[in-house]
Amino acid sequence: MDQIKQYLPGIWVAAIVGLAALFLSQHYGAPAMLFALLLGIALSFLYEETKCKAGIEFTACHILRIGVALLGLRIAFGDLAALGWKTALLLVVAIASTILIGIVLARAMGLQKRFGVLTGGAVGICGASAAMAVSAVLPDGKNKDRDTLLTIIGVTSLSTIAMVLYPIIAGVLNLDETSTSIFLGGTIHDVAQVVGAGYSVSEQTGDLATLTKLVRVAFLMPVVLCILLVLRLNMKHVGDGKPPGVPGFLIAFVVLMTVNSVIDVPQAITSGATEVSRFALVISIAAIGMKSNLKSLLEVGSKPIILLVTETVWIAGLILLSLPYL
Repeated sequence: MDQIKQYLPGIWVAAIVGLAALFLSQHYGAPAMLFALLLGIALSFLYEETKCKAGIEFTACHILRIGVALLGLRIAFGDLAALGWKTALLLVVAIASTILIGIVLARAMGLQKRFGVLTGGAVGICGASAAMAVSAVLPDGKNKDRDTLLTIIGVTSLSTIAMVLYPIIAGVLNLDETSTSIFLGGTIHDVAQVVGAGYSVSEQTGDLATLTKLVRVAFLMPVVLCILLVLRLNMKHVGDGKPPGVPGFLIAFVVLMTVNSVIDVPQAITSGATEVSRFALVISIAAIGMKSNLKSLLEVGSKPIILLVTETVWIAGLILLSLPYL
């Protein structure tokens, strides 16, 4: 009970910031996660030597994992079959190549390889949600929170730009409804922005673009498991501590996805789980913002931005060039 009381102040603060971010998002049209980050950064003093510190840590770690796990109820194995094997294969290639490009460019720019994995996973899969899931399994390091924060800010901003720009590009290129849907769902980073872009074109485009995006989200857990496997092999090779095990939130994600695939889960439950997941992720990002050091963010320079923009251009170009072959 004493431990719960220790966590409550920080959890309440993060929840209030999350509610404020959702309110601002509804009234001003910008992503809730971006508002949560900015508000969290503004309140970062609460993380320093206050009663809120333990609860902020708990929110940034454990509530984050609950939010990622609940994403499993949004996806079913049947989504892959409905999209077709060619499109699914294209998405696999797009995700894998974007992560690889991220690693190669990060090393070339003098950044850590893990930062390339983090940004590549965020751009290739599902934006801020993927960034947080990948960050949750990466080894703790001096700049881990800073890198996560940079990635979330970058992919959220780029996703918002893409939501406005990509439907215009599709129109200029005279893409048909199916090609437009695959382009939007296969390239825009965050689910909310895919929905916004798709339904701004037509209802049918919105439906198929959202389905395409959810298939990308389905690859989140295989990618994270691959990262864990590489970490285990690397740590065994160098003898650097105990290799990481499979986190419970990954197992929960797979279980929930399997349940959603074999059982007709009522819409009320899936909708409720989606809202809980969204709120958990928003308050987790607020907590990550509170843990941030603004000075360290400003010292990073332009390299992370160049890396994120390059990855974004890569996946968009790859999908566009592949559309005639689907």
